[in-house]
Amino acid sequence: QVQLVESGGGLVQAGGSLTLSCAASGRTFSSYAMGWFRQAPGKEREFVAVIGWSGSFTRYADSVKGRFTISRDNAKRTVYLQMNSLKPEDAAVYYCAASSKLWGGEESDFEHWGQGTQVTVSS
Repeated sequence: QVQLVESGGGLVQAGGSLTLSCAASGRTFSSYAMGWFRQAPGKEREFVAVIGWSGSFTRYADSVKGRFTISRDNAKRTVYLQMNSLKPEDAAVYYCAASSKLWGGEESDFEHWGQGTQVTVSS
């Protein structure tokens, strides 16, 4: 299995930037598609971005496309989410997750989840 730990959350002003990291443990990290999800208080968890096994395939939610960038470093067993032009609507707990499907699939296909890191955006 793979275990995931997010870091890099914090408080940032609207329009600012923040980069999240997700460190993975396990011997098969490169075999997983990695995704980022977020959940704001009182709201359901939503998809943010996903990156395929090789790192060449990426997909983003419309709400973050053009502002967020997902990347991975398989040698470091780490996936990143660079967030630019942050908006108050981006405030949430951000989770990274791993899927054995090549392209990630649906939320239910993500088998392993981290504990989340808080991102707060002030207006």
